[in-house]
Amino acid sequence: MDNTMKRIILLAFMTLNIFGLNADTLTLKAGHPDTYVVKKGDTLWDISGYFLKDPWRWPTLWGVNPQIANPHLIYPGDRLTLVFIDGQPRLVKKQHIKKGIEGRIVPKSDAIPTIDLALLQPYLLQNRVVEQEWLTAQPFVLSGESESKHHILNDIVFVNANMGVGQKVAIYEPGREFLDAETGEVLGREIILTASGRVTADGEVSKVQLLSNLRETKVGYAVIPVEDEALMSAFFVPTAAVLDAPASVIATASANREAGKLEVVYMDKGLNDGVQPGHVFAIYRDGEEIILDNNGQPVRAVDRSSYDNVVAHFSDDKVFKVPDVYHGNLMVFKVFDKTSLGLIMMSDRPVRVKDKLVTPANLTFKGE
Repeated sequence: MDNTMKRIILLAFMTLNIFGLNADTLTLKAGHPDTYVVKKGDTLWDISGYFLKDPWRWPTLWGVNPQIANPHLIYPGDRLTLVFIDGQPRLVKKQHIKKGIEGRIVPKSDAIPTIDLALLQPYLLQNRVVEQEWLTAQPFVLSGESESKHHILNDIVFVNANMGVGQKVAIYEPGREFLDAETGEVLGREIILTASGRVTADGEVSKVQLLSNLRETKVGYAVIPVEDEALMSAFFVPTAAVLDAPASVIATASANREAGKLEVVYMDKGLNDGVQPGHVFAIYRDGEEIILDNNGQPVRAVDRSSYDNVVAHFSDDKVFKVPDVYHGNLMVFKVFDKTSLGLIMMSDRPVRVKDKLVTPANLTFKGE
């Protein structure tokens, strides 16, 4: 396991105080178990999903219990029991002592994380959203020692900047430009990691050896210094996001038309709007506008004629907007100034661009 991933896993298991836990009533899932034995590969989210309709609210289920002062320090083999404290459901942990063959106590290891870290690993450094002006100012690949137009692992490439020998760098391919759907404001430029490398010779033009590659590197790609301290923490405390206005899905990380459970999407709100890692959003599709034709019969948007569209525009009494449709929820794990990356944790239906992201206040009623 490389040092980067070790550091990420270590951060995932670090103690983090949980403030502002929801005091509202939790809704248990029908047919929930009374006890559960933790298995290898479990996550806090997964376990809470056996008991709660809204597993993202696991801090409320676990965090207020003094027996689980550090709720993320739960291990395979621990037995969890559902009890009620002051009328509220809580999970308590039966003390578990693991012994070796000769009866000696063996230290525990491999505490379970909040979510499966492997799902986030490709996005820890890979996808970023930056200002075009900043990107334009970065050094870039001029060419390489190889005559090929495509540079891969162990190749040497030339960079148009004096960079110190030993400096670690990331090489990025420019991606999509994201715009605000309503205002047309530029939200930023996606950049996608193609390779990592290290400077082997400096000067007006530096040499960089490619030490890993996710895809081929080409001339013109940006070369950006990397510091270990810039790595993102992978431990998240889920909390309901509260914004002044709904956010929207602006793209899928895969560039596919739709995304489903455990896939990543971009949203059009970021640090400037108060979004933080760990924020949970409910995903909704806008409800249809149904109009009544001259015979008083409902007509869906997909079946409208030009005349129906005129009626919809001028006759409010003939237009009915049906309720928005719930599609799932996501948790934000990486935040930029105007955009964020979120992992879809639950998905009843495919998620698409323009789907709304709102405070998940009503999810406790889901699945009745």
